[in-house]
Amino acid sequence: MKLYGTPISRALRSIWAAEEVGVDYELIPISNQADSKTPEYLAVNPNGRIPALVDGDLVLFESMAINLYLAKTYGGKLYPSDPHDEARAIQWSIWGMTELDPQLIPMVMHKMILPESKRDPAVIANAEAAVARPLAVLDAQLADREYLLGGDFSVADLNVAGALLTANFVNFDISKYENATRWMSRCTGRPSFARTQAK
Repeated sequence: MKLYGTPISRALRSIWAAEEVGVDYELIPISNQADSKTPEYLAVNPNGRIPALVDGDLVLFESMAINLYLAKTYGGKLYPSDPHDEARAIQWSIWGMTELDPQLIPMVMHKMILPESKRDPAVIANAEAAVARPLAVLDAQLADREYLLGGDFSVADLNVAGALLTANFVNFDISKYENATRWMSRCTGRPSFARTQAK
């Protein structure tokens, strides 16, 4: 199995998933820069982005799709066996991409990636204001449970926590969302996340 990407990117989510399920894989360091636009890599992911996964004849891109596949194929209890919980795991995974990413990624762009001359404090302020709504939703979901689907860590938690890790990159404080903060600590306290950090 080959996993393309670097830990300081959305590929971190899929590196974490691979570590969580305990599968043997080769991490191939590809960034979102010129090396992801080569003909060789575009044959793997025609979007020219990371991460991407090659497992035998299967080629996948998009971090959440990769993680759902790894969890279902190799993760045992990480992937829910109940159809309702499976649907909720998919729901929360999509939610991470549609509700958190659109607010957190602009923060990364305007705090870290763009040249100083192109950074816009108004974009950051708008993103910080907009992310309050999904964080409140997450906090409410975790008010009476340890994890998103109940008492056990699942791929839903890994995927949403993986998306929320972007807040750490830009030092965005989520501590006022106490339930979400405790949940995030439980998720990132797992041995698989420590191994991910070691990458």
